Amino acid sequence: MAETTNIKELNEKIEKESAFVDMITMEIGKVIVGQRHLIESLLIGLLTDGHILLEGVPGLAKTLAVNTLASTIDAKFSRIQFTPDLLPADLIGTMIYSQKQEDFTVRKGPIFAHFILADEINRSPAKVQSALLEAMQEKQVTIGSESYKLDQPFMVLATQNPIEQEGTYPLPEAQVDRFMLKVIIGYPSRDEEKLIVRENLAQVFPTAQKVIKPADILKARNIVKEVYMDEKIEKYILDIVFSTRYPDQYGLEKYRNMIQYGGSPRASIYLAHGAKAYAFIKRRGYVIPEDIRAICHDVLRHRIGLTYEAEAENITTEDIVTDILNTIEVP
Repeated sequence: MAETTNIKELNEKIEKESAFVDMITMEIGKVIVGQRHLIESLLIGLLTDGHILLEGVPGLAKTLAVNTLASTIDAKFSRIQFTPDLLPADLIGTMIYSQKQEDFTVRKGPIFAHFILADEINRSPAKVQSALLEAMQEKQVTIGSESYKLDQPFMVLATQNPIEQEGTYPLPEAQVDRFMLKVIIGYPSRDEEKLIVRENLAQVFPTAQKVIKPADILKARNIVKEVYMDEKIEKYILDIVFSTRYPDQYGLEKYRNMIQYGGSPRASIYLAHGAKAYAFIKRRGYVIPEDIRAICHDVLRHRIGLTYEAEAENITTEDIVTDILNTIEVP
């Protein structure tokens, strides 16, 4: 009985504390037409201290969405265009000699912000990518002999263009694994595109208002961790992740020679974190299997390595994740 009361109390608390989610969604909705999945993914990353890899053709409002999210939170936003000639110092900053002080002073780079949009991350060489990924992992930057903590919340949203592969440096698998979600952005519907055209032809383009402060996000992150997750849901997460490693043990024998490697322990961690954040966004104090299913593709699509056989048969990670969700028993 105590358990039921606790869930009820928790539900009420989460409903009260998650009110700002609707405010952020409403403000972003003034600027961004449609793209509900993208907005939810950005909020999940924000509430779980996770970084996001966005993939989509140019012109789908990836930059605008991130910029708008930053403007709803009273936070600093940096957009860095990744190019083949970019150097790590252009990203993190460097030591500059000051003649006046006769000493070296630190000039901090654009990475010192709350939200970083790494535009076309695969256009830069490995050195620049690893400088960004160190900042993502360690939440600090080393310039000279000094280490500098980055502001909290610190969130990297990296974009990739799936069309052109010429002159790009694909992210190594170990680095891709550091991104909590890989979100694929599709084209808007016909009605949405009509609205987009109208908005862009209007006299004044809509803007989003600030609704919360960075400190509120840090507080919300602690509350997200309180969302209740039953042991059956934990088992469901483990079954999904383990079926990517040992498909024949879960009735998915056909993928035995298709999967080169499965999801790492980060996949399980991020599925659990993401499901709690998704429940929080839906104003619920407990996780249900639908929360796992809603984020599963985004968490797993970049964590399953395919063999040549899978590629020869045109089998994608999307197909495998969909099959796993259809095969693993839902609690």
